[in-house]
Amino acid sequence: MPNVAAEFRPDALPAFDETIWEDSQALGSQLQVLRERLFPPEAKKELRTFSTGEAAKLIGVTESYIRNLASGEEGPVPEKQNGRRRYSLDQINELRRHLTKGKTSYVPSRQGDEHLQVIAVTNFKGGSGKTTTATHLAQFLALRGYRTLAVDLDPQASMSALFGYQPEFDVADNQTLYGAIRYDEERRPLLEIVRKTYFSGLDLVPGNLELHEFEHDTPRVLADEEREADGFFFMRVAAALSEVADDYDVVVIDCPPQLGFLTMSALCASSGVLITVHPQMLDVASMNQFLAMTSQLLSVVRNAGGNLEYDWMRYLITRHEPNDGPQNQIVAFLRNLFGTRVLTPVMVKSTAVSDAGLSKQTVYEAPRESMHRQTYDRAVEAMDSVNADIEKLIHAAWRRPSK
Repeated sequence: MPNVAAEFRPDALPAFDETIWEDSQALGSQLQVLRERLFPPEAKKELRTFSTGEAAKLIGVTESYIRNLASGEEGPVPEKQNGRRRYSLDQINELRRHLTKGKTSYVPSRQGDEHLQVIAVTNFKGGSGKTTTATHLAQFLALRGYRTLAVDLDPQASMSALFGYQPEFDVADNQTLYGAIRYDEERRPLLEIVRKTYFSGLDLVPGNLELHEFEHDTPRVLADEEREADGFFFMRVAAALSEVADDYDVVVIDCPPQLGFLTMSALCASSGVLITVHPQMLDVASMNQFLAMTSQLLSVVRNAGGNLEYDWMRYLITRHEPNDGPQNQIVAFLRNLFGTRVLTPVMVKSTAVSDAGLSKQTVYEAPRESMHRQTYDRAVEAMDSVNADIEKLIHAAWRRPSK
């Protein structure tokens, strides 16, 4: 049967699939050019250094104490910029180890029977600040001294981009989590996939479009009665993470913005769940659908043996504009409805986050002098407040005393 639409299409106009393929190649090439301008091929993305005051705050001691250590030539020797001492994150971690004596520990790594914390950051709707939240949380925990693994489970791979990887150029086949959870003989140990980052103590499992393959493979495996053992898709992320569990204190997973097999497997691997909520009525209505569908699907998974017992679950208000009346009403509505399951601090909407993102940075990476100081300080304060509350939840799960 002839394609009627094709008969009336101008000869110069290619098919839609050809058009968008050409556009994707052109866009990818230009993004690569832009990245090479920001970070030349021979250069590696590096984390900025920290002032004495910042180092003291991260460790939890006084600034004068750090100065006295440097004056007495104890611990790492900081470099000097414009006559002022600056510490790398490696040096801050070295200071933590140097200061740990007897019962006083400045190294927060889990001990004894404290179990690995796996935090899934999720939402059904894109644009809720999910990736921004997950990336800043992972970096905050690394800055605080925790051995942290960030897992980019979103095929769009925005988290990977923030860590300096352009998915289509820097992440090859079998170099995402898919490589460790696939069903065939190409499956490989997660340890071979994990990459070090420029953040001391923070490793990354990058993502790219290859992750979609798990969504296509799983239905075929579930339909194959001879591969019943492989049908437990919801255990595969947990099994992969168990291979590297001894190397980390916390795993932060940036889930895809849809409820598929990847998201469900991540939720079954988690000990804590953070659901991001943009306080707009359409977003809240979308979240309602997400919660209903998640409940129905995960109840089936739980009945089949999936682990859904969490240490904690919280809603996080993101992209909040304090002077927006309707937003404040929605926030109050959610707090009244869900009580303490809504985190008290909120992630404010800030130009500092978007400004830092232009150079593929977070506010924890961007130097304070690179933007308006008040805007920068407000953004960092909001991020710190949110992430410090999550750190308290981690400590509660480990039964550590509150500080």
